[in-house]
Amino acid sequence: MVTILPTGDPQPDTSPDARFTAAVGRLRSREGGLVDDPKDPGGITHHGIAINFAKRWSAADRRQLAAAGLAVPGTITPDWIRGLTWDEAAVVYRVLWWDRYDYWALPDPVGAKALDAAVNLGPVRAHTALQRACRAHGRRLTEDGILGPRSRAAIGEIGAAIIPAYRSEIAALYREEVVRDPRDQRYIRGWLIRAYDEEA
Repeated sequence: MVTILPTGDPQPDTSPDARFTAAVGRLRSREGGLVDDPKDPGGITHHGIAINFAKRWSAADRRQLAAAGLAVPGTITPDWIRGLTWDEAAVVYRVLWWDRYDYWALPDPVGAKALDAAVNLGPVRAHTALQRACRAHGRRLTEDGILGPRSRAAIGEIGAAIIPAYRSEIAALYREEVVRDPRDQRYIRGWLIRAYDEEA
């Protein structure tokens, strides 16, 4: 009896959980660590979670985070931010970004790029950039920052081919930010490296 062994590389795990793990792993290389920059409007930030962002979490946000295993105190303090672990920050990314905006349903690696852009630019601007990238591919969409059915259908049709245009649109938003506030010039090099990163 002859046993035929499988050939070729094993197929990658494309489940939502595996895709989130990969996406948040790439995010960690950009957002890891504690930053306490007095010039940062977000305030003290740990693993990309800024205190002023956390202070705006609604009661519904807190319930969703608690259901996912992250207990949020009644008052967000700098010490709580300092004590935040990466695994806890990943819960925030999963609940308030990945699942909330259904990035897992976008083609790979568009979902990972959308997560990265939304964490740094905010969801509305990240989604607007994605809609502009669709328009660069000839799709007629309203640039409203809402990933509704029409936007998702267009993204699905274009697939991974949208990534170069998406990178360019994200970079354009970073440049606009520097024009709006020249003090952000010190960040532009890192922002553009992030925008054009080929990993996501």
